This record gives sequence, structure tokens and C-alpha cells, in this order.
Amino acid sequence: MLRDALLDAWALVLPVDCAGCGAHDRSLCDRCVAALDAPPSTHRLADGTRVVSALDYTGVVREAILSLKEHGRTDVARRLAAPLGRAVAEALRRAEIDRRSGGGRAVEALVVPSSRAAYRRRGYDPVTLLVRRAGWRPAAELVATRRSAQQKKLAMAERAANRAGSLRARRDLHGRRFLLVDDVLTTGATLGESARAVRAAGGQIVAAATLAYTPRLLPHPYDGSLNVS
Repeated sequence: MLRDALLDAWALVLPVDCAGCGAHDRSLCDRCVAALDAPPSTHRLADGTRVVSALDYTGVVREAILSLKEHGRTDVARRLAAPLGRAVAEALRRAEIDRRSGGGRAVEALVVPSSRAAYRRRGYDPVTLLVRRAGWRPAAELVATRRSAQQKKLAMAERAANRAGSLRARRDLHGRRFLLVDDVLTTGATLGESARAVRAAGGQIVAAATLAYTPRLLPHPYDGSLNVS
């Protein structure tokens, strides 16, 4: 948290351009902020898990997310956390779950882990940062069992195989309920593997939420029949 605060302070000291369009601005200009206000879309993983995504991963949204993930622009985290928070709230609403109660225990926001190499390169985890900004205390209960290739370098058919068996829970998760959170839903392979690992440890997945989804690979909202894997 101290590192996050220092990075935000550094962004204030140095002049920056809008992370969405490049205009001279503190973080995101008003026009780009407006692009972050859109109705969420819903999809289903192959295992039936409902995923609510806040935004389309195109244009301003894509540039802002890449700025956070690849260029150290933690100053955009507060703005991006707002739509992610709406996606989380909508996922819980559709699952008819109150985050604070029900079933004996509260729902926990479980962050899909990034690779160690990515964390070392950035010095922070973007999804964890967004979840905190959205008002949740993120759970970090999953760890990698092996190294896997970068998903963005693989074809759609290869992504599920690349992720299969790549995660495990740190401990027994019986009696705990989780809402999975990730940044971008592309094919659903990473979220699907995360859900499998949680269930293998005895935990329950109530739903999932992402900041954005890739319309090129997920062209239609969930209509009762679409699965992504």
C-alpha cells in the first residue's frame, strides 16, 4: 500500500498526459472519463460461472488499462476502479448475494494472480490495486503451480490448455465464498482455471467480475447460450 501511495504521489509531482487520449491532463480527461461509464455486459464461462464485465476493451478503455499495466500509471487506478466496482456489484446482484452476509460467511473478492515476472517488472499488481480502490480487501488465495506461456501470445484454442492445472489454493477453502476478479476477460481460460482451483480446495465461486472484456473474441453479451473457454 505504501508503494501504491508513493507511485500516486510521483504522478502528481511530474506532469502527465491523459492515459486515454494523450491530451495534457493529470490522469484522464473528462471525455475519457465519460468513456468509462457504460452498462456492463454478462458472459458465462464453460463451467457456467457468470462473469460481469464493466467495459469493452477498445479505444480509451484499452489505452487506460495498458497505461496502468504496462506504463506504471497508477494515477488512473481510481478512475478505473469505479467501473470495476460497478461490475462487482452487478455480479453480486445477479447472484442475489449481499457481500456482507448470506450462507454464513461474507463473499470475498479473490484476485486472479499475476505472474511473478509481471509483478517484479511492475512493482505492483494492477488488479489488486483496482480492487482496493473499489473498496474491497482482496483475497490472495491462489498461487501458480508452474510457469505458463503468456496468454496474449497464444491462439484461442491454446489458451485453455496453457492454463489448465496452473493454479492451486494456498490452503483449505471449505466454507468460504469468493467472487473472482480480473482485469480483462479474453477467452475465459484464466478465470476458468482460477474457479477450478478454488473448487478443488473446497471453496465456492459465486460469480466473477472483470474491468473489461475483449469484444473481438467475445462478440456478444450472454444470451443464455454463449460459453467462453
